[in-house]
Amino acid sequence: MLESSDGALVVTAAPAIPLLVRLRGIRPSLSPAEDRVAEVVLADARRAAGFTISELAAAADTSETTVLRFCRRLDLPGYPRLRLALAEESAHPRSAARDGSDISATDTIGDIIAKVAFTNASAVEETAQQLDRTSLADAASAVARAGRVDIYGIGASAVVGTDLQQKLHRIGVVAFAWNDPHLSLTSATLLGRGDVALGISHSGTTAETIESLAVARSTGATTVAITNFPLSRLAVEANLLLTTAARETSLRSGATASRIAALTVVDCLYIAVAQRNLKRARKAVSDTREAVAGHHLGG
Repeated sequence: MLESSDGALVVTAAPAIPLLVRLRGIRPSLSPAEDRVAEVVLADARRAAGFTISELAAAADTSETTVLRFCRRLDLPGYPRLRLALAEESAHPRSAARDGSDISATDTIGDIIAKVAFTNASAVEETAQQLDRTSLADAASAVARAGRVDIYGIGASAVVGTDLQQKLHRIGVVAFAWNDPHLSLTSATLLGRGDVALGISHSGTTAETIESLAVARSTGATTVAITNFPLSRLAVEANLLLTTAARETSLRSGATASRIAALTVVDCLYIAVAQRNLKRARKAVSDTREAVAGHHLGG
């Protein structure tokens, strides 16, 4: 958590990242056999915790060696530790709940509402749990002192980028949000030391965003990535990585959960930047609110 202490940012230790959150984050980097193990574990963590290594391997149609390799990918010393971690997570109501599963043909309207609400609430909660406090503080420092902040995002990520640009602009930070690939590359080419380039992509595989961030890095700008996948190509191009923890399903790819998770990170970044000069930020927000007050209709 970020706290104020005589005007300075104090970074407190982040809680341990839940195992299933970590697993969803690294899943795109798993081999096909390892991914089958992940599918079994994510489908029902409580049930998987009761499996022997042979039973889990059989359920995933793979070998015990692959299961052990899967454990190592999660930085676990062996299979007993995986079972223990799954049992611990299954004890938490939100981890054990199945409301976040994919939509089925037999779901009622009530089921749909419950599943969507669960997924969105989980995205905020789990993103906050695993967000790297040191990286957030470093990103806030870089943005607060930047001569210019350029933000790159395509599609749904462009909505998040525009939100961040508006927030930063309102407290006096010179920021631009770009969603056209040519304009993004043009802006990235003109950045330099002291500037910040921030790329947003849930998957971390959006080619245009990756290219823009890579160009900005080559010019000497500090690069920041907001993505759900810490081993993605976008993350490689970032000096500072801010990860989300959203669950996307087949019908909800690019859906609200991923945007809410990214917007949670954006809000944390914005507040941390504002905290760097709280008096100026409060005045800026007050002045801009007053400037547009006459455009609100009275009740």
